[in-house]
Amino acid sequence: MDCSICTSMPVILRPPRNTICGACYEGARSIINLINKLESEKARNGPPNSCKTLLDVSRWVCDMKAMEYVQKEEVSFLKGGFFTALKDQMHTDMELKPGNNGPSIFAHRALLATRSQIFKNMLESDVCKAPPKDNIITLSELNHEELESLLQFLYTGSLPEEKMEKHVYSLSLAADKYEIPYLQKFCERHMLRSLKSSNALNVLEISDVCSYLPLKETALKFIVKNIEDIAFSDRYDEFALKNPHLCVQITRASLIEARKN
Repeated sequence: MDCSICTSMPVILRPPRNTICGACYEGARSIINLINKLESEKARNGPPNSCKTLLDVSRWVCDMKAMEYVQKEEVSFLKGGFFTALKDQMHTDMELKPGNNGPSIFAHRALLATRSQIFKNMLESDVCKAPPKDNIITLSELNHEELESLLQFLYTGSLPEEKMEKHVYSLSLAADKYEIPYLQKFCERHMLRSLKSSNALNVLEISDVCSYLPLKETALKFIVKNIEDIAFSDRYDEFALKNPHLCVQITRASLIEARKN
């Protein structure tokens, strides 16, 4: 996840201040505990010995490095095991069919059910409904590559940058349709980081469809700021025909901005 402390993003695009990764959280907690400990020793015994304080800090740094290494090992173990089962098709029991008659991909129903509430509802059977016929689910809105990327994310919790760049819009729609909150956040952060004049209209359109309100607001402000480059592009004509309500919002936001200036 993006972290408000260790992120490399520009200030204007940084996540909220309460967004913090596990490593920074543990580091901050350890620093606070160390300070409290030193303050307690100072209150009992007077000013602490500087050499002892440096030794404590050195030990803390070593502990943090060891903890980070253990966490990386745990993540690697969990990701590798699940994704290996998918790649090697080990004990799969569910067939997923993409649109356009693409080749199917076999997966594990238990994992699908834990990652998506919609998949969970589809796979559960009771007296009122039957499970999917022949254990097949068709995801007609995704092609084979997009389905493959969706499954890789569900099994590992991440995707290579090149796959995100290529499939982020289709994955955003899938995350919204199948109620996969973490994938929604993952796509939203990627679009926020990569926002530029050439893709701002796409980001605005997807954020509107998927109700990513903070992202939509950021994209709208970006478009207003770069209105001349974007409004006279070839993409804008197509965008306007498909999204007249968003064009109205862009126009109003531009007029408000012009009044301010």
